[in-house]
Amino acid sequence: MGLIGRMFETFRVSRDDKIKHLERVPIFEDCTMKQLRRIADISTIVEVPERTVLCRAGEPGEEFFVLIDGTALVTLSPQRRGRISPGEFFGEMSLLDGEPRSATVKAETDLRLLVIDRSHFWALLREVPELTERILVTLSKRVRNTQRMLSG
Repeated sequence: MGLIGRMFETFRVSRDDKIKHLERVPIFEDCTMKQLRRIADISTIVEVPERTVLCRAGEPGEEFFVLIDGTALVTLSPQRRGRISPGEFFGEMSLLDGEPRSATVKAETDLRLLVIDRSHFWALLREVPELTERILVTLSKRVRNTQRMLSG
């Protein structure tokens, strides 16, 4: 079950408020207002308390997350951990390849997230092809960083 389905507090946030959040996220910075409106329409704003596990390595992925407020810890293995902060996103790999989650992500602080479910994620990539490029660039950087960590 996805994060939205776990009944955390979802907010009836106006489209304009969602757009204000989206405009602060680097992956969406080149989107047109029409594209931002479309993203706002298919997304949900969720607030979760600190220590909430957002996704677990090995489990199926149903959602794409953009961190709006707060910080989260990412655990790839006991030796490989990182932190994500506002403007960063995660969860795209499972939605792209259908494989289980590659990392566990846990709220380090109370979080506000923008969440897009699997079916809407693919529609979003079709409607805003520039996002596909941004996601691929980010994935490439993550792979290179992982390779550096493993070889060094």
